[in-house]
Amino acid sequence: MSTDPAAAPADEDAPAPQAAAPEDAPPPEHGPEETRDEAGDGEAPAPSGQEGEGAAPAPSEAEAELAAQRELRRRIEERKAGREAPVEAGGKLQGVAADLLAAVKAVEGGATPTAFLPETAPAAPRRPAPEPARPAPAPAAPAAPTGPSDRAVDEVAAVLADGSAPAALAPAVAEALGDGAAEVLREDPWQLLHARGVRPEQADGFARALLGAEARPDDTRRGRAVTGWLLEQAALAGHTALEADALRAALGQRAVPDPEATLREAVAEGDVLVFQDPLDTGAPTAQAPAAGPGADEAEEPAETPVRVLIGLERYALAEESLADGLAGLVNTPPAAGPGPEEWQGAGGEGRGSAAELIRAAAGHGLVLHSGGEAARAEPAALLTAAASLGLRAWGAAHGPDSRARLAAALTGTEGGAATVAGLLSGAEGPGRDAEGSLALDLLVVLDAPQLDVESAAMLVEALPDGARLVLSGDPGLLGSAGPGRVFGDLLAARPCPVVVSRTPDPGPVGELVSGVGAGELTAVDAPGHEVAIVPVRDPAEAVHRTVQLVTESVPRAFQVPPEQTLVVTPGHGGAAGTRVLNAALKEKCNPGPGRFAGFDPGDRVAYSPAPGRTELGQVLGAEQEGLRLRCAGGEVLVARDRVAATLRHGWAVTAHQAVTLRAPAAVVVVPGDAGPTLTRDWLYTAFARAERHLSVVQGVGPTLATAIAEHPAKPRTTRLPLLLKPQLPAPATT
Repeated sequence: MSTDPAAAPADEDAPAPQAAAPEDAPPPEHGPEETRDEAGDGEAPAPSGQEGEGAAPAPSEAEAELAAQRELRRRIEERKAGREAPVEAGGKLQGVAADLLAAVKAVEGGATPTAFLPETAPAAPRRPAPEPARPAPAPAAPAAPTGPSDRAVDEVAAVLADGSAPAALAPAVAEALGDGAAEVLREDPWQLLHARGVRPEQADGFARALLGAEARPDDTRRGRAVTGWLLEQAALAGHTALEADALRAALGQRAVPDPEATLREAVAEGDVLVFQDPLDTGAPTAQAPAAGPGADEAEEPAETPVRVLIGLERYALAEESLADGLAGLVNTPPAAGPGPEEWQGAGGEGRGSAAELIRAAAGHGLVLHSGGEAARAEPAALLTAAASLGLRAWGAAHGPDSRARLAAALTGTEGGAATVAGLLSGAEGPGRDAEGSLALDLLVVLDAPQLDVESAAMLVEALPDGARLVLSGDPGLLGSAGPGRVFGDLLAARPCPVVVSRTPDPGPVGELVSGVGAGELTAVDAPGHEVAIVPVRDPAEAVHRTVQLVTESVPRAFQVPPEQTLVVTPGHGGAAGTRVLNAALKEKCNPGPGRFAGFDPGDRVAYSPAPGRTELGQVLGAEQEGLRLRCAGGEVLVARDRVAATLRHGWAVTAHQAVTLRAPAAVVVVPGDAGPTLTRDWLYTAFARAERHLSVVQGVGPTLATAIAEHPAKPRTTRLPLLLKPQLPAPATT
């Protein structure tokens, strides 16, 4: 059994890396980069590699969602531009903090900064958050983006060819850089880093091919581009910003000679934003003593401790907009509707947590609800009760599988269930009213831990005045694919009623998962072999035993066919990753030559139409236009030029891909070389995918229990709690 951490595979599904070195670990497997990897061969097209096809991809079903995101950013920017001047802050700061505040104000005014970023964290407090503002109307139907023109793609491909880069990058580069992409790329080759999957060393090679000896590590263009790339990598790991010290260290590791000057240049050019957030140390603020006889002047108050953060504008604007919208929900009572007696009659008069949730939603614009899989019946009961009172009530889940489970619980009620992406794009849900808001009175969002700041901001922006929002989910699960920790931040801040479900997940599997959530790997009583631990010596044995369990043991003991067993493993690479397991399971379950782009009819596939979204399906056959799949949401035709980017075999998936899926049986594979990457939230998520039976094929020995007890979810650097705090009343108590 291999236990050497140096031998561990590059793990795309590893938990989010620490902010101190965001560039040293790959992004989560279902972030924007990993969406490419989920369906491809796992490698980004290196600029010095073999050329691929340069045609722009056909429009996909995710484009309406992307259009909605663009519309959100446009509205946020318009609203930001129209705000009044910020309240003056930092008047009592001294020394380096005051210098940094002056630098930030200079940049905000369009001037060159007057001070360098400090070597340590002290800085001025951030300016107070603006007053809550109701969202501007959204368009009733966002126009589908057309993408870059063929001419723009061809022009970019010509520049890429001059730099010995593959033409396959041209559509992504043209999309990322916009109008004049070819000219921008020729003037600044490091702008290639804006294309998904390109790394700094690849951009350096491209720059050397174009610029020759002029391509130097100390080029300011390189430093600024690497700064943006590091912040994008941090976003893939869940951070909305990075501490200045961490970012300086990361720049140094990327051979940027003067990180201090590089950050100053990036701030001056508007590439990044600087935030000075006061730290809550828990200590009382020092007060100046009153002046008395013989005292010349009072002592100055102690300097406010702060942290300096650097972030990208798109995530800063989304987080700010989300804080404004959530504060509006908390501070504004719901629209007039059914009275307390009617809500009680609809199910709010009992004592269970479902009744508690109904009562909380009756009187508040924002409510949080937490619980496991069985607790999903409680938000379903709320939706049913609201619909019976004549309210337009809708539920939104992260993916089609989760939506289907919610819809089954809502049979016979008005309203319905949609996916978050479908709701935002207009493809699902109630549609929009005359003002562009969602035509509903109550929105219940399940799988709330999967909301990143941009999706959450879009949802809140789309709510009509007086609507109620309930965020429900399991806080023990892996977090969102994109940046932010929306649900966790709100649970910690408690700005509104929080209903904790008292409905436990049943059976031995539920008992095991509950123990993992509490930090313990407990032995559970499983008389029907509902939980089985299968020790293995090495990854090869892990693969063999997994195939045996899926195709023989589980069908024989539990009458669960192989296509209804979910195999979960830590990453795509390695000797027991998804690639190896999928090859072995395909050979056993559906052998074939893979004559349609590597797939055969009957193959089980993981389909990723957009970053952070994966659903399982089955290949029905090939057509002239592409591959036809059967997924939980119905039949899907994947265009020929989208197959490589969106499909991979799906007998085995990662925990991030499976976070909203459930199956009658699950086989969780934990090979020995995965030990250093294991965390409690990963194991909790993987184990909780099973409904009736869970087999754990494990080669890490005692490391499994250690990871559960000592390795909780890695923190994410976010600003939402601090942005919310000044806009809210005292935290609610329950």
